[in-house]
Amino acid sequence: MSAGQDGLTVYPWARTPSRWWPPCFLNLRPLDILAEVVPSDGATSGIRIVQVHGARGLQLSAAAPHVMSFPASRIFSQCDLFPEEFSIVVTLRVPRLPPKRNEYLLTVVAEESDLLLLGLRFSPAQLHFLFLREDTAQESWLVAWGLLWISVLGNLNRVTVLDYVEEHQNLFTNSETLGIEVFRIPQVGLFVATANRKATSAVYKWTEGKFVSYQNIPTHQAQAWRHFTIGKKIFLAVANFEPDEKGQEFSVIYKWSHRKLKFTPYQSIATHSARDWEAFEVDGEHFLAVANHREGDNHNIDSVIYKWNPATRLFEANQTIATSGAYDWEFFSVGPYSFLVVANTFNGTSTKVHSHLYIRLLGSFQLFQSFPTFGAADWEVFHIGERIFLAVANSHSYDVEMQVQNDSYVINSVIYELNVTAQAFVKFQDILTCRYASPQAGGRVGAWRGKGYEGFVAVHSLPTVGCRDWEAFSTTAGAYLIYSSAKEPLSRVLRLRTC
Repeated sequence: MSAGQDGLTVYPWARTPSRWWPPCFLNLRPLDILAEVVPSDGATSGIRIVQVHGARGLQLSAAAPHVMSFPASRIFSQCDLFPEEFSIVVTLRVPRLPPKRNEYLLTVVAEESDLLLLGLRFSPAQLHFLFLREDTAQESWLVAWGLLWISVLGNLNRVTVLDYVEEHQNLFTNSETLGIEVFRIPQVGLFVATANRKATSAVYKWTEGKFVSYQNIPTHQAQAWRHFTIGKKIFLAVANFEPDEKGQEFSVIYKWSHRKLKFTPYQSIATHSARDWEAFEVDGEHFLAVANHREGDNHNIDSVIYKWNPATRLFEANQTIATSGAYDWEFFSVGPYSFLVVANTFNGTSTKVHSHLYIRLLGSFQLFQSFPTFGAADWEVFHIGERIFLAVANSHSYDVEMQVQNDSYVINSVIYELNVTAQAFVKFQDILTCRYASPQAGGRVGAWRGKGYEGFVAVHSLPTVGCRDWEAFSTTAGAYLIYSSAKEPLSRVLRLRTC
């Protein structure tokens, strides 16, 4: 452990979950970290006592940045567990600091590898706290902006408390982008597919740390892409919202050609203003569900679940489900049971419409539970330990018999938790979200951190321009976010600054 300039005290106020050993957190008192390494007279090489405006402090020599270090076992005398909650109190004066230079005031590093476990870093304008957590079982992060929930950090190899993000790449697209899909092809690389408003969408490949154009694909106001595999076959399905040049509405499944190293058309499926595809597997059988949004002015139509036929090597209609302005499907499993939930957005007169959760029994999906929603646009399922959550992003409140109010787009989205005893999802938490009246409007997205039974707490927000979709991915170089813009032909790749 090393400490930096001036006074530094740690107050380890900690809660003690029952699974932890009580001796670790009995009789906790404030710890004076500087006293562990600095004599009372300050007579240590690389350190001298100074006085500024009546206040005394310690000045460190830039030539000896690691002069104050000691094994953490000195203060973790009863056990090695770090407190869940603690405070660091420090008084710091930085007379001169070169621009864009970061300095660490306090670090805790792994003894064997010098891996940063905890750090307090300062820059000319900000103070940053970093805390590495290898075990992510009890944590989850969500990003939302009123149209989408996405579990961001739970699926990355290493999770760090979010410090801040920095813009990594401006990805210029063929037109405004309504959806994005990040995926990998073994032995080929990392890709992102953009669903573009105009007649051409595209696939980009991660090359030398950035996405570069790889393949253009003709589409018709594409809304979303879905990547999936069946055996060694690799597919990419697009949800087209508008009809083609002949006035026919088709969404298309593309198949990766290992010989041509690109996607080629494989199967066209008749859809109605398709918003989303969901691919999933149940008992070794493969399915695709399409969210049909409307047919003409009629929003109360059937969405369709297709099943892969190994004999014909095609998807065939397997089941229809009545939906109302369907916007999204989400598949998940709980033990041996398979579930499929739909986000219903509009029934023709109101956005106040139930969205439904279905369970697969006896070869088909049957109604399991209904949820009151307001223009539901997205569902996301995620886990924290053994707990299972289901979050819905409500977009807006509207009724043809009511005049639209200015705040109708500021609305609660809801997180539900599975209650195994009740065999139902019960409301866990409301989160206030805002979808701007126009998808072209600028705004901010929010990030919430799961804190166990305390719920999700807002911890970060990011300015965006017409944000419509988010994806998280990681490479050997770090963790990234990419978001699409419905306002301009420009998507942005952000890099998570974690250390």
